[in-house]
Amino acid sequence: MFDKLKKLFMDKQGQEADDKYILVPESEINENLKREIVKLEEVGEAYSESLQHKYRNKFEHDGKQNLKIWVCRDIDGDQLPNLSSEQCLEKEYRSQVAINFDGFTDEEDAYVHHLQLWYYFGGYFKGAGALYDLSKNHLETDIEEKLEELMKQL
Repeated sequence: MFDKLKKLFMDKQGQEADDKYILVPESEINENLKREIVKLEEVGEAYSESLQHKYRNKFEHDGKQNLKIWVCRDIDGDQLPNLSSEQCLEKEYRSQVAINFDGFTDEEDAYVHHLQLWYYFGGYFKGAGALYDLSKNHLETDIEEKLEELMKQL
């Protein structure tokens, strides 16, 4: 199970990003954790908004229009219209900072450029979660690094 969860947090170059995440056993998934996830997603939303504003002109200068950065949520891959961080303790819930530009729809391209925040892997018998570790990492810097990487690659 851990190997499956680990694969979800590999970046595009195949380098592990384990040091950015805390593995949370199912026995520790509770209301206290929910408060931390809600806080993390709120921080992600604030950084997304400010970085979208900061990088919009840079992307447009490079010919990449319509930069959008947002916190994207889904359950088992389904982006439900009213899904919020309140459902973060449901199995297969995932939240991530998604980056999109050049007219792709949110649904078709939401998972191409992203940074995982929280994922609750349900598992067959026992589940686990992986939570971005704000105590050891700086989310704004990680999002900016992803944006800079995208500007160089594309």
